[in-house]
Amino acid sequence: MTTQYTEMASPLGTLLLTAVDGQLTGVHFPGQKHDRPVQPDWQRADDAPALAQARMQLAEYFAGRRTRFDLPLAPAGTPFQQAVWRALLAVPFGATSTYGAIAQAVGKPSAVRAVGSAVGANPIGIVVPCHRIVGRDGSLTGYAAGVERKARLLALERRASLMELTA
Repeated sequence: MTTQYTEMASPLGTLLLTAVDGQLTGVHFPGQKHDRPVQPDWQRADDAPALAQARMQLAEYFAGRRTRFDLPLAPAGTPFQQAVWRALLAVPFGATSTYGAIAQAVGKPSAVRAVGSAVGANPIGIVVPCHRIVGRDGSLTGYAAGVERKARLLALERRASLMELTA
């Protein structure tokens, strides 16, 4: 069960992508909270199908041509975190949701803080859209890769959504 990795340039910095057994396990910005640097036992595999597909789809996303990802995902986490990350996948491109709404969606309406922690621990940034979760008042609250990146991702999605509406 070797972790394979690749890197890709993005408008928000170099991304580190990881996969195990053909499934994407991570999309990380450098220096983000919960950052995991390349480990000595990892294997660079730029052409591994899961990583090549993820690079292509992320490039399309940043170009405003992709609104949904179609990748095999295997984020490592607790059952609660897994439930939260599945709920994040239901937040549509160009939209936002709140920590409270995600807590409701996973059947734990009083667990808003725990949901916030699970959102912050999401190992597959962008693809599992934790950047779409905002505070109850719509404010841009924490983002493991930095609030500035969160704002830029939301702006990218708004622009792409507007272009789609006018096309």
